[in-house]
Amino acid sequence: MLTVSDLRKSFGDFDAVKGVSFTVEKGESFGLLGPNGAGKSTIINMITGLFSPTSGKIQLNDIDVIKNAKQAQKYIGVVPQDIALYQEMSARENLKFWGRMFDLSGKELDKSIDEVLELMGLTDRAKDKVANFSGGMKRRVNIGAAILHQPELLIMDEPTVGIDPQSRNHILETIKALNEKGITIIYTSHYMEEVEFLCKRIGIIDHGELIACGTIPELRETIGDQSRIILTLEEKPTNGTLIQPLSKIFPEKEIKIQENQLMVFHKEPQHILSEFIQSVTKAGAKINSVDIVEPNLESVFLHLTGRSLRD
Repeated sequence: MLTVSDLRKSFGDFDAVKGVSFTVEKGESFGLLGPNGAGKSTIINMITGLFSPTSGKIQLNDIDVIKNAKQAQKYIGVVPQDIALYQEMSARENLKFWGRMFDLSGKELDKSIDEVLELMGLTDRAKDKVANFSGGMKRRVNIGAAILHQPELLIMDEPTVGIDPQSRNHILETIKALNEKGITIIYTSHYMEEVEFLCKRIGIIDHGELIACGTIPELRETIGDQSRIILTLEEKPTNGTLIQPLSKIFPEKEIKIQENQLMVFHKEPQHILSEFIQSVTKAGAKINSVDIVEPNLESVFLHLTGRSLRD
């Protein structure tokens, strides 16, 4: 359905996106992950026609998005990270406004609004001002505004930020239901468990480049069956005082620092755990806790980027 080919975007001397290529199949739920500043939002803005690429191609069905952005936008729904609603208007009034932006009117618009309100569990609050809604309810109206025109492609940028667990679960189940009805999803999130729940395939972006793309099992294969040993220290470790000495003891292992955590990957962590702890303690670091985490999507992300998703 969507083909992105050698996409590049520069802002002056800064290359925000560097030759990114991927495809999204019709009916697929595709995750796009990357640390802050990795280039995700720039890519999304180019797919939706808000930014013009420096070079490259974007094809949505048979439409050249770069040359015919307005035509392509009719098939796209966007849920932005920042809530795009008028606070002093009711939920229904907000939906009516955004529906008109998609050229909906009359009975067709009213029917679509009723269906969206029911899907989002907000029928009984339709006439209430959005200003009086909780964060989760506002998010639901925001999603509703993006699907009024029944888009073929729904792009969701951090749709569960800052909401309560109940609303979050409702939104995730709604997204899954929309995907099962045939809507193609591109989903970005800082929550790994959301991506694992919703997405069959994932692209990982870092420093403007697509560094990995595949199904979750395929991505896990990049680190094999290695688990993570995580030592949480009292203070953030430094290269000179800790990493260099440890690298001499474990020369074949890549040791990573994440805030005040020290991490190493190993197939059989119990075999090196004792020596690893003793080496860290001997180097003068104080350990607050020790954890062993089996391979998961977060492990893959850390292994590939050296950073957490929120960096």
